[in-house]
Amino acid sequence: MGVRPPADDSDEPDVIEFGIAALDARLSEIAIEYPADARTVRERAGHVEVPYDATGHSVTVADALDEADVREFENEQELLNALHPVFERKREATGTSLLSQLRSLVPF
Repeated sequence: MGVRPPADDSDEPDVIEFGIAALDARLSEIAIEYPADARTVRERAGHVEVPYDATGHSVTVADALDEADVREFENEQELLNALHPVFERKREATGTSLLSQLRSLVPF
């Protein structure tokens, strides 16, 4: 997923990537041979922080793997599909917090 940040004159990127889009971008920089199991992915990419919402909340790949139902991945797409529900649950849980609701009321 991605969200456009507020318009200004800074050199910030045009789109903030989070969730599966951010994970996909980070995995392209890491050598993982498929098929792979969760242990292999954890060894190669477990330390990688992946934002799961537009405000910058993040989770490591290792923590996301702990919450995933699938342990074997034939290819990168299967890994992304397995971790997608984890990122969605985290994003939804953060979006319903009182602080998030208050932030949405303040224009900044």
